Amino acid sequence: MRLLPPHRENVHQSTDRTLSIDSGGVDEVGIIPWPILLRRRIARRVGIDHRWAVLWVVLSGLFTVGFTITLLVVSLDRIAVELDTTTTVLTWAITGPMLAFGVVGPVFGKAGDLWGHKRVFVGGLFFAGVFAIASALAWNAGTLILFRTLSATAGSACGPSAMAYINRMFAPGERVKPLSYWSFVTAGGPVIGVVVGAPLVESVGWRAIFAVQAPLCFIGFVVAIWLLPGTDRLKGVKFDVRGSVTLGIAATALLVAISQGREWGWGSAATLGTLLLSAAAFVAFVQVEKRAAAPLVVLAWFRTRNFAFPVLSQTLTNFAYMGGFFLIPQVLGIRGLGLGEATTGYLVISRPLAFSLIAPLAAIVTLRVGERVAGVVGAIGVVISMVLWAAVGLDSSYIFIVAATAFSGIGLGIASPALTSLMAGSVNDADLGVAGAMQQLSTQMGQVLGSAVLATISVNAAPDNLGPFHTAFIVGAVAAAGGCLAAAFVRSTPR
Repeated sequence: MRLLPPHRENVHQSTDRTLSIDSGGVDEVGIIPWPILLRRRIARRVGIDHRWAVLWVVLSGLFTVGFTITLLVVSLDRIAVELDTTTTVLTWAITGPMLAFGVVGPVFGKAGDLWGHKRVFVGGLFFAGVFAIASALAWNAGTLILFRTLSATAGSACGPSAMAYINRMFAPGERVKPLSYWSFVTAGGPVIGVVVGAPLVESVGWRAIFAVQAPLCFIGFVVAIWLLPGTDRLKGVKFDVRGSVTLGIAATALLVAISQGREWGWGSAATLGTLLLSAAAFVAFVQVEKRAAAPLVVLAWFRTRNFAFPVLSQTLTNFAYMGGFFLIPQVLGIRGLGLGEATTGYLVISRPLAFSLIAPLAAIVTLRVGERVAGVVGAIGVVISMVLWAAVGLDSSYIFIVAATAFSGIGLGIASPALTSLMAGSVNDADLGVAGAMQQLSTQMGQVLGSAVLATISVNAAPDNLGPFHTAFIVGAVAAAGGCLAAAFVRSTPR
């Protein structure tokens, strides 16, 4: 079954070479495609639009590989003791996967265009499961960081493929709602990992979590093979290896400098040298992309208003969104208010809950008010969240804490689907896979940088000195305000 963009094929029809499934025919060599006919018949029997069945499959797979990226954040101290290492070193078991999930995404976007997004998606699920098993068997900090990064690298294949399926199955006017669910999974999955991480590690242990993730990946692998249709394969697609390498070096060097700067000294040769390496690699990346026949990032897109500004806005709002959320368990825990892990989990779950409730409703409203209004209002919600958290103190009530946390979920739930839909509509159908990867890259880079920067700012915080936490949240508010300003420059889709 071949899945074509909406403008070239009716979204309720699928083809396998010259076959029309709705006609119940056979292909040109006379073979009846019984698996395809069977799953379409089942979908009709239970009253499910086949497009939505496909959507839930790809989103389930994306959630399975994504939510464990941040699962260990609340329990780093405990795991570091078990593996006889430091929390600073073990932080790379979180930062490494987040970085890989974003940087490698564009490569898989290209791979989906070349080999078909179904193959890339199911391959990503399978190898994410393999490395999840390896993570459960890790014997020291180095192997845990390696296996977690490899698992996230494989899992990053699911993001661009999921975006490609959404943009091919749904016409531009229909995309906001399915993209609201996509945004919840990509942004909410890691947050849920933070929320459930500590209770799960405390009850079953961190190794058991990855042992459970592996069979879920394999189940998703089997279901995806059975249900997902194929997609167009573009001819002449080439991989931009040099672009991938230079971008990876630039991003990694920047994160190393930010995370190690305090320990090395901000004026030390190691810190300055790493920053210079990052800058040089980024300049090299831009030069490579200008000359590449098939660039990893199409620089010309950044001259398009409805691509450049949504990317910038989402990068900045995710900087605040995830950076702030990494701090919240620390503010509530032993470094701040002294609350227990269970209480912390109950309080911070308000963010993904708010996101899941508001995103579908915001999608409907966006169709009336336009993407620009949704983007601006959503970014303002994140700003309010950061400002409220900058005011949290020892006497703050649970209601105030829940409200401060929920505003970020509400804000991103409003802004992310609208801006993602706008960005997808600004590129050609043939580039949807790469555009989806760019969305994933911008989101992940914002989240990784926000986590590293705000954690560095707040490193000296203590129960009797919450000032560094407050400073970090103010920096997050400034970043989200920049996202609000960027969203104000987009142009809404004509209704």
